Amino acid sequence: MKLSKLFYIPFIIISSYSCSQTKSNSTNVEDGYSEVSTEPFRPQFHFTPKENWMNDPNGMVYYDGEYHLFYQYYPDGTEWGPMHWGHAISTDLVDWEEQDIKLYPDELGYIFSGSAVADHHNTAGFKTGEETPLVAIFTHHHEEKGQVQSLAYSNDKGRTWEKYEGNPVLPNPGIADFRDPKVSWHEQSEKWIMALAVKDVIHLYSSKDLKDWSLESEFGKGIGAKGGVWECPDLFELAGDDGQSKWVMFISINPGAPNGGSGTQYFTGDFDGITFTPEHQEEKWLDWGTDNYAGVTWANIPDKDGRTLFIGWMSNWDYANITPTQKWRSAMTIARELKLVRDGGENIVASLPVGEFYEMLEEVTSAESFDKDQTIALAGKKGFVISLKDISLGENESFKLVNESGENITIQFDNANQKVYLDRSQSGKVDFHEAFASVQEMPLRKKLYKINMDIVVDASSVEVFINEGMYVMTAQVFNTNPFTRFEVHLSENREGDSGMVRIYEAPAIR
Repeated sequence: MKLSKLFYIPFIIISSYSCSQTKSNSTNVEDGYSEVSTEPFRPQFHFTPKENWMNDPNGMVYYDGEYHLFYQYYPDGTEWGPMHWGHAISTDLVDWEEQDIKLYPDELGYIFSGSAVADHHNTAGFKTGEETPLVAIFTHHHEEKGQVQSLAYSNDKGRTWEKYEGNPVLPNPGIADFRDPKVSWHEQSEKWIMALAVKDVIHLYSSKDLKDWSLESEFGKGIGAKGGVWECPDLFELAGDDGQSKWVMFISINPGAPNGGSGTQYFTGDFDGITFTPEHQEEKWLDWGTDNYAGVTWANIPDKDGRTLFIGWMSNWDYANITPTQKWRSAMTIARELKLVRDGGENIVASLPVGEFYEMLEEVTSAESFDKDQTIALAGKKGFVISLKDISLGENESFKLVNESGENITIQFDNANQKVYLDRSQSGKVDFHEAFASVQEMPLRKKLYKINMDIVVDASSVEVFINEGMYVMTAQVFNTNPFTRFEVHLSENREGDSGMVRIYEAPAIR
């Protein structure tokens, strides 16, 4: 959640339109999406609100066959404004149905970022019927009184919500940046654990009932990227490919990301119910592209599923308010599965699109065992996936998406310097902000002479996943026409033939 320059809006204004709601109603606002799907830059399979502004994903929880995605939402314009919680529901993490607004600003302030849990043991005492209560833990932001943590709850599978009459449950100790609670159940200690962003560190609190919180420890002093305020933390256990698990701490930062503006750093380590102890002092980056921020994981994923699922806000605070869309602004990344992978003695958090997305793809063309430059015709669709398998690399290779206007995106592998570049400087509309026409770079931990790579393209984005998500870059792009060809440019010093390129058409859900 970003503190915006728009805070000059007097608080009395939000009270007049929010009606100080303590209880939400439930409606589905999907009607009309068939008309907006043809808007310039409207994604075909990434979630966007039908209209107006969206940023951080919030309150992500799974319950009774449904994935809930709440998000920071301003219903009265396409730039950041007084925050509400919007809401969408999916059964497959790809096809999202937008719901009505669930949390409105009130006398305690705007509704900033937070999380949600399924309170199976009714620890907070909110249960009134047969359903397990869903409890949202969020930041109230008041321009004069500061930031506090509050609760809301639902007893009807997330359709309607009521704010707790005892709010706030965690008062402000006199700190300006005191926000974005991510809460999870810690089975070993039988307590709820809250990770809270406090200036440029993370405070860890515990509670038995979600109402009374005790400060347990602090993480982050003197380590990690410190270019800006820390936001949207997440603390979770992640199983490794070697059979061992580690705890992971996600922390979003703005500014201070390696390619400018906002981004998400992480640490791996151990957590004993009180203290998170990192195994490294220097930050790692979840995504080296410019446009994956404030992402966190879903709560209450069933053990039989076993996945750790993630989604992020696909934008950057450098230019988020001025991207060239019309009735709406901002999309979420594709939902991703996180995995812990050992690479060169390090624990790396890898990410790939969820399997449900891959199951929706339809193969349309392929090229096999080529040993020279290739140009593959594309169908001119807004949404598609290019999947490259067993591609041999030399010292310098490039892969390029091009349209009939000459607009292009280039992914370049520079093994000599152990870097990958994503160049969107000629991708279409790039002049709305000086930082957008950029060449983004990602360091490699070692030279890569054989790769797998998935390139996920939608109407205004490209997501690049290399070697099963060990290296990831996400970037918005605003090409004015669909891409019509994919060019592969190979160096002569490669060893062995290249493998296979497959092109898949992605579903046009929007």
